[in-house]
Amino acid sequence: MSTPIAPVSAAGVSPLGALSFESTAPEAAGSASASAFATSLTGAVENLQQLQSTSNELAVQAVTGDLQDIHQAMIASARASVTLDLVVAVRDRSVAAFNDIMRMQA
Repeated sequence: MSTPIAPVSAAGVSPLGALSFESTAPEAAGSASASAFATSLTGAVENLQQLQSTSNELAVQAVTGDLQDIHQAMIASARASVTLDLVVAVRDRSVAAFNDIMRMQA
């Protein structure tokens, strides 16, 4: 027969705190969540620009023969491509949600 699985210890796990939207007033929660979304969206676009810049630099090094490890260029290119796909998907879903909201009747 199989041996039983040992119980897992919860040492070092802290309890959950209040969520950010639970501790603020309703008026402030809307603006706080909008600014948090804007901040995260700005951060994502800046991260995408940095990843694409790194990918371009490594691609130029690969073409000129200055790159020692082609894997670095391929990984940077894949990261930039996946991040761009994610940003495009978020944009498309945001536009679709906006269009759905505009079609709602009051």
